[in-house]
Amino acid sequence: MLSLPSASSSISKKTYDVFLSFIGEDTRKNFTDHLYNALKRRGIVTFRDDPKLEAGEEIAPKLFEAIQQSWCSVIVFSKTYAFSSWCLEELAKIVKQKKDTEHKVFPIFYDVDPSDLRKQKENVEEAFAKHEERYKEDREKIQRWRNALTEVANIKGWHLNNRHESEFIEDIAKKISAKLCQTYTVVDDELVGISIPLRELYSKIDIGEDDVCIIGICEMGGIGKTTLAIIAYTQMPPHFEGKTFLADVREISDKHGLVFFTETTSFPDLV
Repeated sequence: MLSLPSASSSISKKTYDVFLSFIGEDTRKNFTDHLYNALKRRGIVTFRDDPKLEAGEEIAPKLFEAIQQSWCSVIVFSKTYAFSSWCLEELAKIVKQKKDTEHKVFPIFYDVDPSDLRKQKENVEEAFAKHEERYKEDREKIQRWRNALTEVANIKGWHLNNRHESEFIEDIAKKISAKLCQTYTVVDDELVGISIPLRELYSKIDIGEDDVCIIGICEMGGIGKTTLAIIAYTQMPPHFEGKTFLADVREISDKHGLVFFTETTSFPDLV
């Protein structure tokens, strides 16, 4: 899990942050592989299916469980995605999860036109003609696939267009990381009144940006500023190569000087 969980949040019960849906022959060894690694670098736990799971006709129960145990699904629509009955059944399951829970869905349009998916034209029309021939006795299945494809294609997603893939992938990973940070709430049910300021703090932290970020927490003493800072600190380690928490800086620096921190501070959490 991305280390921003809440003991009371349903997100904390999830096994994965992201479920990746894609057609292996199109993107497994290139775009999706690079995206998977970009998410991993940011500490985002991502489920990517094993090619062996696709050996059978029916979608594996393990994939259904992975969808249920993920905070969101990222769907990589490529040119032959709609030709795969496996992918379409997976997509239908994702849509069902979205309707039944707070599961988020983020489509990526990789060298495909979103309007072709929505209107089911061009390659998509050809794909469904084959599905209808193959599953002529199960029209309900075909309609479920069509509905799922239309619904997800109508979601505002990320379109490659003519961008460089590396830049495109980093942008996606950064935005998913930010959405995850803004989603998590309270760490402990006993910490009354900290949920709102914690969400506000996360909204100001641009994880993944190259610039140095300095945020001041200003208020009267005794209302929980240090507690808020400690919670944010303990939740963010996967995003950084190293971290350290300096408490009581003013008191210690007045007594020993600022150089004292450089001489005594260690970095036990340095990865």
